[in-house]
Amino acid sequence: MSKRGVKYQDLSERLNTIGVVQSADNLRNKVNKGILGADLLLQIVYVLKMRKIEREDIIEIFADMQISLDEDDV
Repeated sequence: MSKRGVKYQDLSERLNTIGVVQSADNLRNKVNKGILGADLLLQIVYVLKMRKIEREDIIEIFADMQISLDEDDV
């Protein structure tokens, strides 16, 4: 979201266009607590019009969340 300059309110409005009702506060809480379901994640990917997610992007996201990945295990 941050790479695309999309705020939680914008995301809420985009999700609403496909019939997914999530308030900006609810989305923020789910993301911050790490309790985002796979279905909602896919809906977000869809409304953000993401074409693909690179492995490096995923590693960077985890780093931003201060989660260390042991790349030898992957």
